[in-house]
Amino acid sequence: MRIFLQILLALAVTGGLVMAAIILIPVSRTPMSQLPPEGWEPEAGAGEYVMRAGDCIACHTADGGADLAGGRPIESPLGTIYTANITPDPETGIGGWTLDQFRAALVDGLRADGSHLYPAMPYENFRFMTETDIRALYRFFMEEVPPVRNAVKEPELPFPFNQRWGLRALNWLTLRHDSGFTGTMGDPVLDRGQYLVEGPGHCAACHSPRTVYMGQDGLKADEPAFLTGGYIEGQEAPPLRGPQSVIRKWPIGELTAFLATGRNFASTANGEMGLVVEHSLQYLSDEDIIAMARFLKAQDGQPHDPPETAVPEGPLALPPAGTDQAGEATTRMLSMAPPYMPLGARLYLDNCAQCHFVTGRGSPDIFPALQGNSLVVSEEVTPLISIILHGAKVEGTDKRPMPLVMQGYADRLTDSEIAELASFVRQAWGNDGTPVSAEDVKEIRAQEPALAQQKDGSGRP
Repeated sequence: MRIFLQILLALAVTGGLVMAAIILIPVSRTPMSQLPPEGWEPEAGAGEYVMRAGDCIACHTADGGADLAGGRPIESPLGTIYTANITPDPETGIGGWTLDQFRAALVDGLRADGSHLYPAMPYENFRFMTETDIRALYRFFMEEVPPVRNAVKEPELPFPFNQRWGLRALNWLTLRHDSGFTGTMGDPVLDRGQYLVEGPGHCAACHSPRTVYMGQDGLKADEPAFLTGGYIEGQEAPPLRGPQSVIRKWPIGELTAFLATGRNFASTANGEMGLVVEHSLQYLSDEDIIAMARFLKAQDGQPHDPPETAVPEGPLALPPAGTDQAGEATTRMLSMAPPYMPLGARLYLDNCAQCHFVTGRGSPDIFPALQGNSLVVSEEVTPLISIILHGAKVEGTDKRPMPLVMQGYADRLTDSEIAELASFVRQAWGNDGTPVSAEDVKEIRAQEPALAQQKDGSGRP
């Protein structure tokens, strides 16, 4: 008993010392990773370009709010976090921040007062940004963004997760890389793509899995879990690497088209990826889009010869894709429409085949394929069911200005009918998804106000 009490006392003392260190030892800010050349000044438009590459607007703009004024709710497993106001308002934004304080927010996850930012802010990834990009971005926010007075709500998190000082221990575990960027691909174009993907683009924040302590498991190309798939706000972020990667099957020109426009021969961007295309990727140069696509292909060991252009110029006449061996049986059944067809197949013919066709392969650049679609076959069924219930919208871009809209079927189909329809598309044309129950649909329909708000034209499903 005495030994047990001694061990317990030792653990308590050790825990107390660790907590005291976390609370009392001042935090330190990472110095700049590289000193810019003497007299360096950002080129005109450079800061806004970095802002677009970092996708700042998508996260830091609330529905109906001013750009970059914060307040957008980010749902986490522990509660709701509201994004910060990053306009130069001196009282509610970052108007009083110095360059050093701004850099610390990006690379250390620290606010100006030294308290910790929640890791909804992808400072694990922004840590790889170059000093020149950080300075250009700082200049843009301070001199080109109009100040907006908007006091953002405090996070809605239970104790002890509402105590920011506890994030210091998390950062000891997660901020394990040096700041700054050094390319490892052996080619300047691939290195540029690597920088955009690993750094400002923060692709791993969604497309890499999470560790037990919610850090990103795979931040850089030389780490095994890098871009092998993750989840973001209840939606699967599919793997971009490995045997399950969808983009492994895409020609590189289709990958560049998807990045630049949110649509290609097989898919359309929805959910968070729709926001990325709308607010970020469509503004990048063709050279950078191609660099990112080539890097994504190269880091997965795939051919990556550059396409002639990121997006083919229109008008284009693209015939619908024919069936393949995996989808042949389903295509034949839907084409013949025999009376013994299951209910899900009949519902598909009545409601879906006009756009997605009996082949399930849709129409290139317009209606996405359902065959092999990662959202359709995902273990997380909420996005698919919410799209069937409430519809979806893909915003137009500069190179593909026509928006794409799918109607919702919440008022047309019952819970059991939607379950039959969803189960059919998850198992047709060789798809390997599991069935959906009417109870699944009922639960998601009960969330209708929140889900309906997600189809407000922002690019979410």
